[in-house]
Amino acid sequence: MRLVISRTYSLSMCMSLRCEPTDPYVVRATFFADTDEPAEWVLGRDLLADGLRGSAGGGDIRIWPAVGRGDQAMYLVLRSPAGTALLEVPVREDVRTFLENTEALVPRGTESGHIDWNLELANLFAKS
Repeated sequence: MRLVISRTYSLSMCMSLRCEPTDPYVVRATFFADTDEPAEWVLGRDLLADGLRGSAGGGDIRIWPAVGRGDQAMYLVLRSPAGTALLEVPVREDVRTFLENTEALVPRGTESGHIDWNLELANLFAKS
């Protein structure tokens, strides 16, 4: 993937996507650059899937597919107090394949059956 700096300059980066069956609503995206520590963002699995088909998200995370000229890329904008990053994923088919694999493990609509609600409640009460 590429971190877009300007119309004429971008930096290569690697992105790793991970989805745990015990936390099936989210995808953890870890971004690796040569000079920085990895940065992890938590994305909604449905948000990522929606971004393959059209503009999705708002606020801190926006995702959309590239359009025109047979472009197969997709874009992510990530906003934090540290700044804003525009990321280009050159082959959105890789993201689609990843999501298909997650849905083979945890089909849409069955996510809540994969969550340990007792553990979630225990964690919630431990934090309060």
